[in-house]
Amino acid sequence: MEYGARKEGYACLAEIIDKVAYNEFNHARMFYTYIQKASDKIIENIEVCAGYPFKEKWDLIENLRFASEDERAESDEIYAEFERVAREEGFDEIAELYKDIRQVENCHSLLFKDLYEQMSTGTLYKKETPVKWKCGACGYEETGKEAFKVCPICKAKQGVVMLKLNDGN
Repeated sequence: MEYGARKEGYACLAEIIDKVAYNEFNHARMFYTYIQKASDKIIENIEVCAGYPFKEKWDLIENLRFASEDERAESDEIYAEFERVAREEGFDEIAELYKDIRQVENCHSLLFKDLYEQMSTGTLYKKETPVKWKCGACGYEETGKEAFKVCPICKAKQGVVMLKLNDGN
């Protein structure tokens, strides 16, 4: 999806997706660290048996919707079950990590839902009331209901304008 956003000219959207991907990388790193600490011997293989939703299509807007649904499934179903099993097996510290990461996955779901809604309604760069738009390339700022199509300073296209998300960013 991140490549699709860049390919379609949405550099700032791609950066948001990059940050989520980096969050996911760090989640995996934290779980890996717990696994390594849990054993005095080298672990050569860990079998993980879990379903994971996969709905990717080659459409950026639909992928944002799918990402929202998948992050919600991680939070409400997959990680909730992992948390339950970890707690049941006496791994309370790992269960707490799953619990905490479920909150992050919920935030990811809401972020992707917001981006999907803005993309599908054409309001990613148009707002009902004036907002400050900032060029992500050179820092030029302009207040208005719609982001500039081309930066008047550096000539960057609208896709580099920093996005206004429902959480105020």
